[in-house]
Amino acid sequence: MLSCKTVGEYWKEKFGRKVYRTSIDAGFTCPNRDGTKGRQPCIFCDERGSRPHYVEPSLSVRKQVKKSIKALKKRGINLFIAYFQAFTNTYAPVSFLREKYYEALNFPEIVGISISTRPDCINHENLDLIAEIAKDYYTIIELGIQSVHQKSLDRVGRKHTVGDSQRAVKMIKKRENIELVAHLIIGLPGENEEDIIETADTITKWGIDGVKLHHLYVVKGTVLEGEYKKGEIKVFEDPFEYATIATKVIQHLSPSIIIHRFSGYAPKEELVAPLWTSNRHIARQLILGQ
Repeated sequence: MLSCKTVGEYWKEKFGRKVYRTSIDAGFTCPNRDGTKGRQPCIFCDERGSRPHYVEPSLSVRKQVKKSIKALKKRGINLFIAYFQAFTNTYAPVSFLREKYYEALNFPEIVGISISTRPDCINHENLDLIAEIAKDYYTIIELGIQSVHQKSLDRVGRKHTVGDSQRAVKMIKKRENIELVAHLIIGLPGENEEDIIETADTITKWGIDGVKLHHLYVVKGTVLEGEYKKGEIKVFEDPFEYATIATKVIQHLSPSIIIHRFSGYAPKEELVAPLWTSNRHIARQLILGQ
């Protein structure tokens, strides 16, 4: 039995009923793509920047949220968190951020905001804006830490440092009412179980509030696809192997840390490997069953 709560349990306690993230592509880019740090994305990142296939970036933020709310209400869900998911969602002038964030928040059904970004794209100016929002809305910053080993970050082309991650965490933790969720990738090239556990121990010491666990998986159109087909990297072909390591990671986290995700997901038509990644539930079921 895991000591950490799942985000579903946590949000139900917090809001009294089920809450659902509604994904948004607000037209952001990334310093790895626009020439600031390079023109080559992280080796696992596709051209959509983790945007779900059903999100339509051609629509305004307001129209994206309105469409998502309408669809999800048919499933009996009535409270939502605006999830700025695609690419780096603090990587723009504060005036642009303000416009996009508040455009998404301007619905009575929206109770919060979740902003996915990179550790090297957190600064005092964008945190001032996010802290302002946090006075009135439930607020999360999702930080792509991925690993606390610099060799691993360099290997996958992150172009940020472990120091960037630590500084961003410290800056965020000084602000009130902002929950910090770390993204971690289990199975990065060159990492062993000891390295993965060290990342879990380290982020626990840093004081994060939640975690999203991802396994390394390969989608079409990425640098990783070429490396996988050449046999240069390995993935967890057996979901049980991944679940075993992920369970150990969770056991090394503080019981106060909320589990927002147990594994990654990709639809079959975009997936190269491992094939079980198209099943949203298998890793969760295996982990919770251990």
